[in-house]
This record gives sequence, C-alpha cells and structure tokens, in this order.
Amino acid sequence: MRDARPASTTQPKLLPSYRNALRTAHYSPRTEAAYSGWVRRFVRFHQLRHPLELGEREVAAYLTHLATEGRVSASTQQQALSALLFLYREVLRRPLGNLGAVLRARAPARIPVVLTRAEVHRVLEELEGVYQLVAMLLYGAGLRLQEAITLRVKDIDFARGEITVRRGKGAKDRMTVLPDTVRAPLAAHLEEVNALHERDLAAGTGRVSLPDALARKFPRAAT
Repeated sequence: MRDARPASTTQPKLLPSYRNALRTAHYSPRTEAAYSGWVRRFVRFHQLRHPLELGEREVAAYLTHLATEGRVSASTQQQALSALLFLYREVLRRPLGNLGAVLRARAPARIPVVLTRAEVHRVLEELEGVYQLVAMLLYGAGLRLQEAITLRVKDIDFARGEITVRRGKGAKDRMTVLPDTVRAPLAAHLEEVNALHERDLAAGTGRVSLPDALARKFPRAAT
C-alpha cells in the first residue's frame, strides 16, 4: 500500500479544479456543493490518497461502503457515483471503466405524491409577484428551479408559445411549452422590469462596468 498523502497536497488543488470544471459545465451551485462534498469524502475514505492513485476498485469499494455502512438511499448513492464519474472524466481525464460488482442501495417502492389540479391552484394562490410567476413556470412549463430563475428574455418566444432552456440538466438544450396561463403575467413582469431599467438609466445608473476595449467596441452592451 502506498503512503497516504497529506490533505494539503491534494484537496487544495483538486477541489478548486473540480469546482471550476462544474461551473464551466454550468452545473447549479447546489450540485457543485453536493458533488464537491462527495469527492472530499471519497478522498478521506481512502486515507487522503489522491484520486489519481485510485481507480475502479476503490470507487466500487466506496460506493459499496455507502450502501452497507452508510445505509444511504439509492438516489444518494447514484449522486456519489455521478460526482466521481465527473471527477475522473472531466478533471483527471481518466474515465472510469467497469466498476465490477458494486452493491447497490435499495430503492424504496414509494408512490409519488401528485397534487390535483385544484391543489396546485390553491398553492399558487398563496404566492404573489415574482414568486408566483416562478412557481407557474415550474408547474406549467416543467422547468427546474435553476432553469426558471436563470431564464433569459431572448429564450422566450411569445409568438410560437415556446421556451428554450439553455444548458439544462446534463448541459443540454431543450424546448418546452410556454403555457397560456403564464403569458400575461410574464409579459407584465418583463414590461415592469424594462421600465425599471429605463428609470435607472435615466437616473444615471443601471449600466454595467466593462473593460475599456469592450466598452469602445460594444458601446450599447453596458445597458
């Protein structure tokens, strides 16, 4: 067995690189935090050895440990696996091969809770303003939370009744429907924030600071 490396020579270099790779791939902050935690625990489980010294056998041993000793759920074990697959594929550039016989955590047989249409309406009625609008997009357009709050104006097509989701889960683009019930409140919201922006510009604020070269080349980009 190789000597364990001290944490100072592995984690300070490994984790920042890992987080940067996740951000480059447009993973959400919540996923970044969760995945980074799994990498940190994986390194600690193997006595602070650098992941480059480890491979399929050690990854399989850790995943089996999560199922047998940690008693995690199937979804939690899958998240740990996804975090480690990303580490080896995107950061270390050494994709994992066959993990062999990994003991899988049991997935409980649960019937999902599905709200009735009336219950959904009652939930939406308890919300106001932008919070209600976001909830309507989540329910009506099938958006994930991060997709809804980072939605851009140019990705909304009122004429076609479509929303383009850029780099959603798995860094993939997709099209979804713009529900009729969301059209009016969404248009009103866009009109309101545009008016607010115009007032800020008139007051001498509302502009974005740009490097001099970019400001000269794209004079309207700051607004």
